[in-house]
This record gives sequence, structure tokens and C-alpha cells, in this order.
Amino acid sequence: MIVASWNVNSINARLEHVSRFLQAQSPDVLLLQELKGTEFPAEHFRTLGYESAAVTQKSYNGVAILSRLPIETVGTALPGDDADTHARFLQVIVETPVGERIRVAGIYLPNGNPAGTDKFLYKLAWMDRLIAQLALWRDDSIPTLIGGDFNVIPEDIDCDKPANWVKDALFQPETRERYRAMQRLGFADAFRTLHPDATGQFTYWDYFRDAFNRNRGIRIDHFLLSPSLLPRLSRCEIDRGPRAEFRPSDHTPILVELA
Repeated sequence: MIVASWNVNSINARLEHVSRFLQAQSPDVLLLQELKGTEFPAEHFRTLGYESAAVTQKSYNGVAILSRLPIETVGTALPGDDADTHARFLQVIVETPVGERIRVAGIYLPNGNPAGTDKFLYKLAWMDRLIAQLALWRDDSIPTLIGGDFNVIPEDIDCDKPANWVKDALFQPETRERYRAMQRLGFADAFRTLHPDATGQFTYWDYFRDAFNRNRGIRIDHFLLSPSLLPRLSRCEIDRGPRAEFRPSDHTPILVELA
């Protein structure tokens, strides 16, 4: 099973980009983030062979999951704060051709900038809620795959120049420690599991200063696998192709394959 994740930075602006990606890579499941609109083009993707679920929000945020396999929506908000109305979380159960049920969660974790503000505190609180949810999933019988835009630069190796990010919310010690807490629960970073020493491997490049062509980026889009799913991890790759297209998203897709 191949699962991909992509922050598209507006589904309306990038509809054809996503369509080309689906036709080129044929993932079984695609997680999308930052939809930026209340209307999701479910019928368009249905014509391409994908059913979908989406949580939308006017002008901001928004997450969706497309699937060629049967899916059941089981959660549209991260538990722990009933007052949080941001469209950042979607949980489905995917049924594989052999009848196995796998939990797939798509997230768009808060950016949190500027560090030290209420936005940063919201980010940390959101991560604490996610850690609590992962602890529950770890002990559940259904294997779990969580992916999306985590807005976390886990290690120095995950950015082109650490000195440029030391004041950024994505690079703060509190942010990175919470990501490590998820790993200590047993959820493995799929990319680093297979590519522990790879440098220059990024999923986001700013639109300015020719960042993409100069490969001045960061790795902030991740897949975490529960302990029961980790032995089946066979591939995790970053597809730079969509970032090189005309008027692209500032992110590019990441793909994971499970045996």
C-alpha cells in the first residue's frame, strides 16, 4: 500500500497539480493539507478513482484524505479541546484488499510563529493533545499511520542551515522535544528510519530567494508509523517533481510504501 502526503497550499490553485501527481504516482491514499476553502472537489477526484473525506475552513487550514480503497471517517477533530475550531485533523480507517483495517490520520499541525506568542503556545498545546492521542493509538489493535505537515524540523540535518532557523517556531527546543516524545512512544519517523544520514532532503522551500533551485529547504512533512506497522515499512521517498512545476505549492509530496 502506497500512502502520500502533500501540503498543496490551496486545493483550488493546485487542483491540476494534484491530478497529475495522482496519475503519475498512483498512491492508494493521499493526505492533503492547507486546502484553504470551504468547498472540496470530491467529484473531481471521484472521476480519477478516489473517494475522499475532508474537513474544511474558509480561507485557512483544511485537510483531506483521498483513497482508492474503502475508507470510513472516524474523527474530524483532534480530541482534547472542544473550543478548537481549526480544520487540522482527519482520521479514517482504510480497508486493504485482504480485509485488513489500518488507521490513517492526516494532520496540519499549527505553524506557531512567532515563537513566544499565543500562536506558539497553541502549537505546543496541539502537540500535547496529539501525543496523548498517539499514546492511545499505540495500545490499540489497529495499526496506525499518521502523516501530514507537522511544521517541525526534527534535527539539524533536516534544514539547509540551522542558523537560519534558530528563532523559528518550527525549530524551537520545545517543538522538537514534543516530536521526539512521539517517537519515544514507539512511533517511527518513516523517512529517517530508511535514510538515517541523508542530507539535503527537504519537503518545503520558500518561494523567495530562489530557495528551491538552491535547495535551501526544510523537512517538515512526515509520516509516523505505530510499532505494529513499522516492520512493513519498505519505502519512503520525497518527490521533488511537483515543486518544480509552474506555480507550485511551496511543499512537495512525500510517499511511504507498506509491504
